[in-house]
Amino acid sequence: MVLRPFLYSATSCASYLFGCTTHGKLAVVDPHAKLVDDYIAAAAASGSPITAVFETHVQADHVSGLAALVEQTGATPYLPAGAGVDFDHVALADGDVVELGNTVVTAIATPGHAPAHHAFAVADRRRGSDELWFVFTGDSLLVGDVGRPDLHVSGDADGQARLLHESLGRLLELPDHVVVYPSHYGGSVCGRGLSGNPISSIGFERAHNRMLAITDPDEFAAELLADAPPPPADQQVIVTANRSGRVAARV
Repeated sequence: MVLRPFLYSATSCASYLFGCTTHGKLAVVDPHAKLVDDYIAAAAASGSPITAVFETHVQADHVSGLAALVEQTGATPYLPAGAGVDFDHVALADGDVVELGNTVVTAIATPGHAPAHHAFAVADRRRGSDELWFVFTGDSLLVGDVGRPDLHVSGDADGQARLLHESLGRLLELPDHVVVYPSHYGGSVCGRGLSGNPISSIGFERAHNRMLAITDPDEFAAELLADAPPPPADQQVIVTANRSGRVAARV
């Protein structure tokens, strides 16, 4: 398996190239429009093509590179069922599995940051089993924090916060050794207390993420909605571009 993180410091976005080089099937998770050429170059250096693009949710803080990647590589786009986009894609339900050769990706529905949001848990059969190795958590579980619930809804942030509380409980069912690769790190407006370290583990977050220690949904929602940072600049323009599926300017 190959796994390459891409960090975009201007908006503290993290995206990932990963997959099976044995069978020549790579994928990108939560691509950024400004990094499309970098993903393609990294894939070429590995000797394998990009055949899939996964979005954990419709992004609100940056223009997605999904449309450009699909146009340039012919990759299949995968999004959570109910994402509400206007382009052809494979809609993944909770528990759906996508096989990229020896790399096995399982969708885990984790609504809350957005009404349609998935985490993607990954196993590598070359390790001798289907035991999970790592999980792309999108904007649900972050390092040291969790995703804000108010960007993708109008007037029901409290309900989204409660959904997120339940979703985080699902992620905490994963073994402690599972590595956590979120889509943002310190400096992002998608959370309040994110760590500058972009990588963690389920066990470390279980022990040290203060939001995960809150077991009561009422208390969790109240705490999560307090002191929210300003929304992303040009949020509505970005969301509209990402729902359209048109190749947009790389901004």
